[in-house]
Amino acid sequence: MKHSVDWTHDPDLRSWVESANQPDTDFPIQNLPLGVFRRQGMAESARIGVAIGNQVLDLFQAVQMGLLTELPEKLQFACTATLLNPLMALGAEASLHLRHQLSQFLQSSNQPPAFDSGILVPIAEVEMLLPAAIGDYTDFYASIFHATSVGKLFRPDNPLLPNYKFVPIAYHGRASSIVPSGTPIQRPQGQHKQPEETIPTFGPTRLLDYELEVGGFVGAGNKLGQAIALDQAEDHLFGLCLVNDWSARDIQAWEYQPLGPFLAKSFATTISPWVVTLEALAPFRCPAFTRPTDDPVPLPYLASSTNTEWGGIDLILEVKICTARMRAAGMEPFLLSRTSFNQMYWTLAQMLTHHASNGCNLRPGDLIASGTVSGADPGTQGCLLEITQRGAHPLKLPTGEVRAFLLDGDEVIFHGYCEKANYARIGFGECRGIVGIAI
Repeated sequence: MKHSVDWTHDPDLRSWVESANQPDTDFPIQNLPLGVFRRQGMAESARIGVAIGNQVLDLFQAVQMGLLTELPEKLQFACTATLLNPLMALGAEASLHLRHQLSQFLQSSNQPPAFDSGILVPIAEVEMLLPAAIGDYTDFYASIFHATSVGKLFRPDNPLLPNYKFVPIAYHGRASSIVPSGTPIQRPQGQHKQPEETIPTFGPTRLLDYELEVGGFVGAGNKLGQAIALDQAEDHLFGLCLVNDWSARDIQAWEYQPLGPFLAKSFATTISPWVVTLEALAPFRCPAFTRPTDDPVPLPYLASSTNTEWGGIDLILEVKICTARMRAAGMEPFLLSRTSFNQMYWTLAQMLTHHASNGCNLRPGDLIASGTVSGADPGTQGCLLEITQRGAHPLKLPTGEVRAFLLDGDEVIFHGYCEKANYARIGFGECRGIVGIAI
């Protein structure tokens, strides 16, 4: 299924939720991302919500009030769940059907429900939870600029390993330590060894880093032993979020050979709470990254004209930092980098197809992440390891502070948004986490 631009993307659409009509909102009526929330201070079950302006539309309440009766019963029932997994499992057609119904209901030309109906809750008054039960988490390494830059730091004569341009590299991450935006991040402890030391020591990481990534939630899954063709891959993707794959670089350097990342990554991964559906992103699709002419052509199962023509996503990503001193002084977070997801060497469809190519069964709510999103130019790097060149060139912040890696009290904030002439700007909200003391 190709996600096409339709009437729900009309930039002239307006909502009876006035805050959704502001030009700087992340959540206009053209977006309609889904998440899971609970009212602050309320002893109630989690509910699925839709972000609209500065409000959350309560889907459980909408179903109870009979406002979504045009949807099939199975889809209505999924909207009353406490997680997005049942809705994800219904597939792309159901997601599109729900989008159409919600867009029609929220349009300014329609009569809004009674003010005291409880169908809308201010975003400022809710606690955002994980959007899905994440059974499995796979982290890719899909930016060739990131892979090359990091490779040069550790293998100057051989920065990019020979398999990179043939296979989407990934490792199996830890799903249990995925947390929603705003969750404090404890500095992990582990083994690390300095070059001059003869044996490793155990203690708090001294080289804590962030990694700017994009995550894709699996929708309808596949059976064990069943591959997924590239042109059908996005039928199995529900939507996207922002991902911070926190990394302890000193622990990572000591442990990653021969089997790859382990404790340096498994202590925490932060995701943004709102899932932007592929239907919402249709206007911002673009060609896949143009490979240099001397690069190998992808193997047939990873190649198609459809993927080449529109497999990319023109998504702008930003990283900001706010230190304890900056907060005390009332200063705005400082922009560390800005980059674009359209520069990834492998598309999300290629990642998912490769993941299932050996018959691995993907399930609704599984999360795949892109790996660090970095560009080729200065100011487009997605982690401090690259920005500071492994700490050799520390950053100077507006307070006069310097950072090679993260210190306790530092808060890292990701933003993501899509904008294009003749379409409404849509955003992903925030993915943030503040670093605390060692466990």
